[in-house]
Amino acid sequence: MPLFHLSRRNEFPPARLARIDGLLCMGGDLSEDRILLAYKNGIFPWFSRDEPILWWSPDPRLVLYPEKIRISRSLKKKIRKNYFTVTMDLAFETVIHECARSRTENNEDTWLGREMIQAYSHLHKKGVAHSVETWRNGKLAGGLYGLSLGKCFFGESMFTRQSDASKTALAALCVHLRYFNFDLIDCQVTTRHMLSMGAEEIPRNAFLDQINQSLAGKTQKGPWFFQKQAFAEHFQIIQTADTDSAEGYN
Repeated sequence: MPLFHLSRRNEFPPARLARIDGLLCMGGDLSEDRILLAYKNGIFPWFSRDEPILWWSPDPRLVLYPEKIRISRSLKKKIRKNYFTVTMDLAFETVIHECARSRTENNEDTWLGREMIQAYSHLHKKGVAHSVETWRNGKLAGGLYGLSLGKCFFGESMFTRQSDASKTALAALCVHLRYFNFDLIDCQVTTRHMLSMGAEEIPRNAFLDQINQSLAGKTQKGPWFFQKQAFAEHFQIIQTADTDSAEGYN
């Protein structure tokens, strides 16, 4: 398949025309309208600092259905003991910068350059991008962020500073999404970590059909608040008087 070059018009070629490696097109910009149009069509931006803006739609696509998340015994034990405090949309910009920093520290390429961070921070202010944070002793231990459109959550990145911190954030996200009847989490590309958490590969065409139906649902714009009671009931959390807290705990 040819590599398409975007013009100034806010449009994309069909995702099914992506190359075998998932790359669909290049160029365009990271405006709010273009990014949202991309996700609604099963496309996402992913490029390194010295590259032009690249847009992808891989086949197969990795997805996680919230009810199918796989929680290990050790993680479940840690969650039940209230080891981490969980919040949502409390430290979005810190989370996205930590996601970028963790990859740099591991000598890995990162797509989270200045332009990307600014674009997603803007979407957060618009109430479309959201973060989940986990705290330990008042310090940020891990987290994740992504976009919410209709009944889909499009996951972008996660980081951890303590063992199981990002996994706890993902578990909290899945409980939240089940509470509000979301259909799926788009995990974009396959990783062993996400497969171990219960994610699965599906054909791109099936993914496009699923998000087309899910996007008919109402988007939950605005700040998200952690459904503490639902999380506690789901994991049978042991409530203690000295539960760790984060400033502005929600």
